[in-house]
Amino acid sequence: MLFALIILSGMAAVLFFFAWRRKDGSHRQGLLQGWKMGIHLIPLLLVAFALSGLIQVAVPAELIQDWLGEGAGLRGIVIGTAAGALIAGGPYVSFPIIASIYQSGAGVGTTVALITGWAMLGLGQIPFELSLIGPRFTVIRLCTVCIAPLIAGVLAELIFGSGLIWPSG
Repeated sequence: MLFALIILSGMAAVLFFFAWRRKDGSHRQGLLQGWKMGIHLIPLLLVAFALSGLIQVAVPAELIQDWLGEGAGLRGIVIGTAAGALIAGGPYVSFPIIASIYQSGAGVGTTVALITGWAMLGLGQIPFELSLIGPRFTVIRLCTVCIAPLIAGVLAELIFGSGLIWPSG
């Protein structure tokens, strides 16, 4: 977290410097635009962080471990893919939720499938994609990427997880 803060602060400082050098007040305008954006995002972030905390205390860790843990195998990866597709919002909203699921016992393959499903399938973005790019493109894109979260989850489980794809027992 500290590393990300340092990198982002450095990037902001460099951009602030370049904007300041323009001598047209754009450095103040940029800070004001960032502030306005932050004010609109704060409620969404607060709800996302509350949801991620509530997942950890309200959903029993045993339930997450049974359905999404290392021993869940392919079933967990499929559930992770579907859940990822259903999570709406950008990374500042989605990653706290995904992190809480992982910290509650989801397996590495399931978590990779969850993130990949969110990034590639994201049902929340489909209405925008349909209206701006068109239905033909949307169908082509979904058909070409729909299996990617499953493959990513299986590979992550085989390489970095327990290696169990078929549930034990």
